[in-house]
Parts: sequence; structure tokens; C-alpha cells
Amino acid sequence: MITLLQWGLEALLLVLLAATLLYAVRLERRLGVLRRDNAALEALVAGFNEATARAEASTARLRAAAEGAGHQVAEQTEAAERLRGDLVFLIERGEALADRLDSRVREARALANAPEPRSPARALPETADAPKVRSQAERDLMQALRLAR
Repeated sequence: MITLLQWGLEALLLVLLAATLLYAVRLERRLGVLRRDNAALEALVAGFNEATARAEASTARLRAAAEGAGHQVAEQTEAAERLRGDLVFLIERGEALADRLDSRVREARALANAPEPRSPARALPETADAPKVRSQAERDLMQALRLAR
């Protein structure tokens, strides 16, 4: 017959087996969750790798676009510098011409305001060595002087 000690050991073994079974069921559930999470983690890593690859490609395209824009800006800057030089030259010439024109206008006004000569002897005759061909500006000035009288 089975003694009381054997019954006690059998009962203890039964309790330990039941605890082990419960623990194995809990462990199986957690492993299932871990497997699902592992699959989700793998999908997340794959998505992250794909996003990283797209970001690198976009960065390369942006870099190329920035370099192209930089070259265009450099070319436009060079063209603007050339135009700036031309404009400075034209402004200087224009200022010089304006100064000359201003002095001629002042001379013409002085001549226009001067009293007319009373006798034809005081008028200055044109000499033979005076140039007979006049520029358009001189002709316009002479006409303005005649109209001012």
C-alpha cells in the first residue's frame, strides 16, 4: 500500500506539475505575443529602411538641384557684374555729356541775354577757316539761340 508519505509526495508533485503547466501556458502566450511583435518589428525595420533609402535619394536630388541653382546664380551674378561695369561706364559718359551740354546751354543763354550789336560792323563775320559743316547738336543750338531772340 501506499504510505502517507508517498501520498504527500504525489500530491506535492501534482501541485508542482500543475504550477509548471500554468507557467508553460503563460510562457506560450508571451512567446506568441513576442512572435507577433517580432513580425511587426521586422515590418517596422523594413519600412524604416525603405524610408531611409527614399530620404537618401531625395537628399541626393536636393543636392543636385542646389548645385544647379548655385551655378545659375553664379552665372547671373557674373552677367550682372558685366552689366554693372557697362552701366558705370555709360553713367560716367552721360555725366560728362550732361556737363558739356550744361556749359553750352549756359554759354547760349549768356549769348542770348547779351545786347545785340548796333552796327553790322560789330558782328563777327564767319572766317574762311571756320568750319562750315556743323554737327546736329550745333545746328540745334544755333536754332534755339535764334528762337530765343
